[in-house]
Amino acid sequence: MEPDNLVLQPRDVQFDWSTLPMHWVPDEPVTTHVMNVLHLLLPEGERWFVRTFQQAVPLISDDTVREDVLGFIGQEAMHAEAHSEVLDHLLANGLDPRPFTRQMEHVFQRILGPKAGLTEEQAREQLIERVAIVAAVEHFTAYLGDWMLNAGALDRAGIHPVMLDLLRWHAAEEVEHRSVAYDLMCHLDRRYVRRARAMLLVAPVLFWLWVRGARFMVRADRTTRVRLTWREFMRASRRGLLPKLSEVFRAFLRYFHPAYHPKQEGSTSQAIAYLASSPAAREAH
Repeated sequence: MEPDNLVLQPRDVQFDWSTLPMHWVPDEPVTTHVMNVLHLLLPEGERWFVRTFQQAVPLISDDTVREDVLGFIGQEAMHAEAHSEVLDHLLANGLDPRPFTRQMEHVFQRILGPKAGLTEEQAREQLIERVAIVAAVEHFTAYLGDWMLNAGALDRAGIHPVMLDLLRWHAAEEVEHRSVAYDLMCHLDRRYVRRARAMLLVAPVLFWLWVRGARFMVRADRTTRVRLTWREFMRASRRGLLPKLSEVFRAFLRYFHPAYHPKQEGSTSQAIAYLASSPAAREAH
C-alpha cells in the first residue's frame, strides 16, 4: 500500500568525502566515471529546475500542486549542493571538472533560461515548455532512482559507502517526488503533444550529454589509462553495475503511453524506507 498525502521535505544532509577514492567502485574506473556524470550534470541542471519551478509558482491555482512544487524545489536545491561537493572533492584530488561544468552553466543559464523581449503570453508558453522538459527529465530520474535502490550489484561490488548513501538518498527522493513535475505540467497544459514533444527533445540530448560527460571524465582522470568503450559499458551493465540500455529504452517508451503516470515508476514505500535508514538522512536537521 503506497502512502497517501505525502508531504515533501528537503533533508539537510551532509557527506564526508575525505576518504573517497578516485575510483569509488573498486577496480571499475569506467563504471565510476559513467556514474560521475551525475555530478557533472545535476548541480546546474537542478538549479535550473529550481528557477523554473519558482517562476511557475504564480501560475498554480491548485493548493496541493503548489505544496508539492515547493517541496520539490527544496529537495532539488539540496541535491544540487550535495553533488557540487563531490566535484569540489574531485578537483582537490587532481580531476578538474570545470571545463565541462562551465558548458553546463551555459546550457542551463543561457540556452534554456528565460528569453528577453517576449510578450507575456510568449513568456508563459516558454515557461510551460521548460516545465514539460523538467517532467521528461524527471521520468528518467525516477527510473534511475528505482534502479539505484534495487541495484544489489553495487553493494556486492564494494562501492564506497558514503557515495552509495549519496546516490541512494538522491534516488529515494527522486522516487518520492517523481510525480511533481508531471502533475505541474498537466496542471498548466494537459495536451499530449506537449508531453511527447518534450520527451523527444530530452531523450537524445540527455543521452548525448551523458556520453560526452563520461568521455570527459575518463580523459580527465590522470590516474588511469582506460578508455570508455561500448564493450566496457555493456560488461558493467551485464554485471548490474550500470542500467541496461534496453531497460532505459523501455522506460523511454513508457512515457508515450496515453495512460502513463509517474506513479508507475518505482515505489514510494521503498523510497521512504531507505530514507529512514540512510545515514545522511537520519542525521539531517
